[in-house]
Amino acid sequence: MMRTPRLNRDGHQWIYDWIVKETGRVFHWDEDGRELPGTVKSHGQISKHLGRQAQRLEKVAQEEEVAGHKSTAFDLYYRASAKFAAAQHPVLETNDEKKYLHGRCIANFEKVIELAPYTIERVEVPFEDMQLQCNFFLCPGVDVAPTMIFIPGCDMTKEMWPDPKVVEAHARGMHLLVIDGPGQGMSNIRNQKLTHGNYERAVLKIVDWLETRPEVDKDKIGIFAVSMGSHWGLEVAASGDPRIKGVVGPWASYLDKYYILDTFSPRYKQLFGYLTGAKSEEELDKIVAQMTVEGREKDIKCPILLTVGEYDSRSPVELVYNFYEKVNSPKELWVYEDTYHQAVMFKGTGQDRHDCHMMCMDWLADVFNGKIKEGHDKKMFLRTNGSGPNSKQGENKDALHWWE
Repeated sequence: MMRTPRLNRDGHQWIYDWIVKETGRVFHWDEDGRELPGTVKSHGQISKHLGRQAQRLEKVAQEEEVAGHKSTAFDLYYRASAKFAAAQHPVLETNDEKKYLHGRCIANFEKVIELAPYTIERVEVPFEDMQLQCNFFLCPGVDVAPTMIFIPGCDMTKEMWPDPKVVEAHARGMHLLVIDGPGQGMSNIRNQKLTHGNYERAVLKIVDWLETRPEVDKDKIGIFAVSMGSHWGLEVAASGDPRIKGVVGPWASYLDKYYILDTFSPRYKQLFGYLTGAKSEEELDKIVAQMTVEGREKDIKCPILLTVGEYDSRSPVELVYNFYEKVNSPKELWVYEDTYHQAVMFKGTGQDRHDCHMMCMDWLADVFNGKIKEGHDKKMFLRTNGSGPNSKQGENKDALHWWE
């Protein structure tokens, strides 16, 4: 595959291909089990082999719809859309394969919107010289409700989350708006590249749009920003915009990008070359060097919740503690013992329903309900086989002193 820019990490491709073959994963090798089909023996095969799985899901979804099995078709169209989204992700140029796979992702999600038992809107929000595409999951049975903006990670598109059968925001009485920010999903297809600061500006434009919607409680808009999204979410928090009432940032990615781009999987630096449109490694390094929220801690005014795995190689826990201590707004930190980037309390319960996501949404709902007050400062060390974040057991414990 031709790709711009060429990177020093491209020289790791031979060992990277072997790891993909052996583990069935392109990153997060600390997790058990394969994510990729056993037929994938190199990184270059991923898009085709995931794409074939997606094609089959789409075909069967169409057959079930014709048979009148709307609920089954609804589920299969979502699974096809998410699989097409995963298939397009390794294609790091906007070529015919990328356009086909992403196009099928969008087409299958249109069927999800059509068959959903509640209202999902595909919306376009004006931003600078183009539109930002979002999926708006309106909470059924309410006239006006709080709204949670979901910022996906850099490996995601807005079609991948949530599973539309299980919208945890709805269970908490909230609307959910899932976005493709600059460099993500539809924005990539439209050549809206990621630059320093433009994601922050994009989210604030989305807040402008939300304020025009009569269904939205304008005093209760918050952000749920996962993985690399936590960087963009905390950028928005540091903007000081008073309309943002709270930001939850599970799976820390908001500090020095050296760790994710130069010490972790080669996928990430290659990916950011595409997301930013950098023409050289030197240009890419200059762009990503600015992508940190360090130095802006005192600009954060709204309540924030951070989570991190004790051994997250993308976000060393001592750096997260240092960042947290410099924040003056109401704040909370959950450190999960003996976990990595995708930190959860309960393993083996299905990767589509992370317990930390549910608990983080509860925390945001508590913010909306006035339970997180000025001066709030709570650090939790969530021990393996221990209690959860609402226990006193792990409060004010320090993961850096695990022996205490």
